[in-house]
Amino acid sequence: MTDTAAAAGGPLAGIRVIDLTQVVLGPMGTQILGDAGADVIKIEPPGGDMTRFIGPRRSSDMAAYFTNLNRNKRSVVLDLKQPAAHAALMRLVETADVVVHNMRLSAAARLRLDYDSLVQVNPRVIHACATGFRPGSSKAEDPAYDDIIQGMAGIAHLNGLGAQADGPRYVPSVMADKLTGTVLASSIAMALFARERTGRGQAVHVPMMDTLVSFLLPEHLWGHTLNAPELGIGYPRMLTPDRRPFATRDGHLCVMVATHAQWARLFALFGAPELAEDERFATGTARAANIEAAYAILTEGMKQKTNAEWMVLLRDADLPHGPANTLEDLIADDYLREVDFFHQVEHPSEGPMTTLGIPVSYFGTPASIRRLAPRLGEHTREVLAEAGLSADEIIAATAP
Repeated sequence: MTDTAAAAGGPLAGIRVIDLTQVVLGPMGTQILGDAGADVIKIEPPGGDMTRFIGPRRSSDMAAYFTNLNRNKRSVVLDLKQPAAHAALMRLVETADVVVHNMRLSAAARLRLDYDSLVQVNPRVIHACATGFRPGSSKAEDPAYDDIIQGMAGIAHLNGLGAQADGPRYVPSVMADKLTGTVLASSIAMALFARERTGRGQAVHVPMMDTLVSFLLPEHLWGHTLNAPELGIGYPRMLTPDRRPFATRDGHLCVMVATHAQWARLFALFGAPELAEDERFATGTARAANIEAAYAILTEGMKQKTNAEWMVLLRDADLPHGPANTLEDLIADDYLREVDFFHQVEHPSEGPMTTLGIPVSYFGTPASIRRLAPRLGEHTREVLAEAGLSADEIIAATAP
């Protein structure tokens, strides 16, 4: 995990990112950039990113939540309301390829962190930000959090349609933030590619609301795609109450069948091969029109055997299936162990820890975990000195 351990770097080696983001959305995106080799400099207020204090920890400011979103970064503490600290940040911006924030647009403008201000300091900079809503809209300045966007984008409503649900429910993950963070990272990479061709930087904005709705609706826009609302909205197969992990004699399994051949093999396993020729299920169009009946048969059929028995039968029939893992199951999952997804590491200050693997493989420029999550302000003097600040300037920039 040393700097020399991955000297070859990743696809973004040599790219410097000034990361002004906090909490989940931005740090998720900038960690992706760091994993890909970018030098990510995380600018934190004197109190630190709030996730430093959420969850189990050995040191007061190094909680698990923070460490899983901030590896491959260097931490610099600056109070940007102080002129000397702001001036120090501008020196860093001069050296940067990318500046990222997820603060309100008006707050960024007050701190002179908007694109029009930063492009005067560095004409080639990629200025990227993510907020709740599109700039220039009536909601541009509205606060946005994961729960709010899950509700507004329709995710909570869909998640509350299950048989046992009693109304809209949030997905029990910070999904809106993490998905938007992933889109933010990919958008930055595309802007960097455009700069390679044009020589010019640009501003990039990723709105949470638009991102979640564009993620949700490709299958669910349905009849409205054809401007025919009478054909309905929502993909019926996604909405049938039986679309869920299926109960077996001793647990639950996930099974997905799509083609006629797959349905025929599954009906045979249920001891009812004749259902493959039933007019309700004989074609894809017929199955789509009778999807609730098809899933009801699947629900009842899966109750016939145990998980272990089904795993053998489904594998031998080449039918897509998998366990309905709990969070605890993931830690011991055979596949994740096989690909070494969970890395056992020794943090310089926190001791033995588990960190998550990098999901993407770059076979020519491999990504790597070069640094574990930093202590608050760990790299302040190092980074400011690299930017050419004198000892006196560093003292002034970091004064309380």
